[in-house]
Amino acid sequence: MRNQFKKAYGLSEQGAKDLCRGIVFAVLKNISLLLPVSLLAAVLHQMAAPLLGEATEETSAAVYTGIGLVILAVLFAFHYWQYTAAYVGTYQESSRRRVRLAEKLRTLPLTFFHQRDLADVTSTMMGDCASLEHAFSHAVPQFFGAVLSAGLVCTGLLVLNWQMGLALLWVVPVSFAMVLFSRTWQQKWSKKHQAARLEMADAVQECLETVQEIRACQQEEAYLKRLDASIDAAEKAHVTSELATASLLMSAQMFLRLGLVSVIFVGQSLVVQGRATLFTYLLFLLAASRIYDPLSDAMANMAELFSVQLSVKRWREIVDNPEETGVKEFHPDSYDVTFERVDFAYEKGKPVLKDVSFTAKQGEVTALVGPSGSGKSTAAQLAAKFYVPDRGRILLGGIDIATVHSSALMPCFSIVFQDVVLFNQTVMENIRIGRKDATDEEVVAAAKAAQCHEFIGRLPQGYQTVIGENGATLSGGECQRLSIARALLKDAPVILLDEATASLDVDNETKMHQAISRLIQGKTVLLIAHRMRTVVSADRIVVLSDGTVAECGTHQTLMQKEGLYQRLVGLQSEADRWTLP
Repeated sequence: MRNQFKKAYGLSEQGAKDLCRGIVFAVLKNISLLLPVSLLAAVLHQMAAPLLGEATEETSAAVYTGIGLVILAVLFAFHYWQYTAAYVGTYQESSRRRVRLAEKLRTLPLTFFHQRDLADVTSTMMGDCASLEHAFSHAVPQFFGAVLSAGLVCTGLLVLNWQMGLALLWVVPVSFAMVLFSRTWQQKWSKKHQAARLEMADAVQECLETVQEIRACQQEEAYLKRLDASIDAAEKAHVTSELATASLLMSAQMFLRLGLVSVIFVGQSLVVQGRATLFTYLLFLLAASRIYDPLSDAMANMAELFSVQLSVKRWREIVDNPEETGVKEFHPDSYDVTFERVDFAYEKGKPVLKDVSFTAKQGEVTALVGPSGSGKSTAAQLAAKFYVPDRGRILLGGIDIATVHSSALMPCFSIVFQDVVLFNQTVMENIRIGRKDATDEEVVAAAKAAQCHEFIGRLPQGYQTVIGENGATLSGGECQRLSIARALLKDAPVILLDEATASLDVDNETKMHQAISRLIQGKTVLLIAHRMRTVVSADRIVVLSDGTVAECGTHQTLMQKEGLYQRLVGLQSEADRWTLP
């Protein structure tokens, strides 16, 4: 059974073991609940026997009291063991599940995070794991425990008197069938609820991330209306899902209580005919008052098991995702970056790069230029294996990077993209991310080279100032310079620069060019720039247009061709001469 639970619910070995223990103690707990019923039936039978003229051995109150105390001890023990196995074990398994999910995310290729909705991943880590935690603490052990204990008790009752046993139990398969047949309906509404909840989470996250733009454009009212509609849709889907489940569940639970009516009529008839004793009749009446409660709970848990299957499926979509493969020891003889007939598309049928081939040689600066949307940034991200080409190869030092694990590849790259990512830590730690073993002196030296030291000195705690999430307390240019300082500190053999100076003023841009000049000496540099003056001195310029290589050469040779590059230079020259009328 443990293997079935591991396979069905993705449990660890210990988690499956704890679940089995929880089921066993749930069975014992449910059976023990019939002990007071049996004691009560015995007491009532002894009290009613003289009235019916039956001869019975009289048992003293002290004996009944002693039996009652033993029953209380048994009840306490079984409830305690069931609680420990079901709840404590489940929370420990939930911890292991979350750690396993986090470890899995750490081993997935970077492509996964670009292709998967991050709000969906967050929902799985938080919401779905919480749903599974609740299911395994409140539903799964109780369901199987109720079914197994009810099966054992019902077998005993059928042996005791099969007529009253059938009268007691005929409603059980019918009621469970009503819940079982509603499974497709329940899962359908659960999926709609999950989709609506995810859409609401996306809308809330988008609102928080774009609050400045929304206010600047005076779109608060319109945006809040759309957000309210998304929240209302999630609420409606939730209510509909709960009503769909509750209506069928309550109907089944009400039908289950008809068994008590049939026991009364059948038992009364058997007693009158002398085919059953009064004690047996009382025992079945008391059993009917108790046995339907765990069965009703089992049906409620059964409905929750149907809905939790969606959470299990979503969790498996992550943990079953193929992990990144490749060698973890990578020491190429050179650091030339070569694209060989590379095709790539974010969406099928919408190619971004088509048959792209070029080489960025070590010790040279290779610039990628072209109109917006031509695939420049995509090519740089492919070079660092943020994505995997659909066709063709990307080589580093003659070795296909598809065969190299990202953990071995990333030390070869220093990356400065236009969209800077900073963490809610100190300035010192944000720069030190480039090389975690760097000393404070080395961090300060990198900051000085990146023209950061002056503005850092003006911060309240200098290098120990916490800069907020994504550098919220800094300007765009200051964030950009911290990113360059990080790259300078890492000092990797391959440099990827995507509009690295886009957020800087003219004075700081000149200083940054001097810093970058020191950074790129003797290294492979892939530079993306929209300002043509930035790439004039590049050793090689690759011109992209609609995802293909339109031209390739030096500034002088490309200007002589009078092609796309010359037109881009001319357009920018006109833009530089533009003034307000």
